[in-house]
Amino acid sequence: MSFIDFHELKYTLQNRRKELLRTAAILAMLLIVSCGVWWWVSIRWRPPPSIFDTPVDDVLGYLALDDFNELSLEKRMNFLLELSNRFRGMESSDSAAMAGFFAGVTGPARKQMTQNVRILARDILVQGASGYFDAAPSDQGKYIDDWVVNWTKMGEKITTGKESNDTDKERIDKIKSQSDRGEERMKEREVPSLTEDGALGFMSIWQKEVEVTASPKQQGQISRFLQDVRKRYSNAF
Repeated sequence: MSFIDFHELKYTLQNRRKELLRTAAILAMLLIVSCGVWWWVSIRWRPPPSIFDTPVDDVLGYLALDDFNELSLEKRMNFLLELSNRFRGMESSDSAAMAGFFAGVTGPARKQMTQNVRILARDILVQGASGYFDAAPSDQGKYIDDWVVNWTKMGEKITTGKESNDTDKERIDKIKSQSDRGEERMKEREVPSLTEDGALGFMSIWQKEVEVTASPKQQGQISRFLQDVRKRYSNAF
């Protein structure tokens, strides 16, 4: 091999070495990212269990995990709706398991479950307030009515399994007719019934609970939103 050929070979190997190092660095980076995604999906975050194919303890236990809060608001509400559908027609063994689960939830797990409820209420109100302030002033009244009706229907489905036959106007009229007794009933019990007091009553009772999970901006928006809701329905709440 000539002197020139040797230098050409050396130059080629050096360039090849740089390419190999760059390729190895890219592969290493991809490996790190892939491991990070796998860790987040498989270890860091747990997806919700199948409502109808999972033991009662595991289904209820998901409500006491911070992973529950990672779901979108829509998915959390669907989870609760399916949960209520399962337990509405549960067998005696499942009823006993559910009672045993709630009796055994103490300490950090109970605190996390309570926190999850607060965060759920906060997200419902934040979404409601956000849509309200995005609406044109002339449309805000209708927005409130639609929001109240939708959450009243959701409350009925969760508690009874189906919506009532009331029209949207009849629902609004019932809310307005509660103006004389709504405030007193709210003071007499900790959590009002979704079917008796409507979704607004349930959301209003949680307003003070939501404040501990909401940012100052969210607190301000929620407060203004609920004030306008109460004004629209007079002294209903």
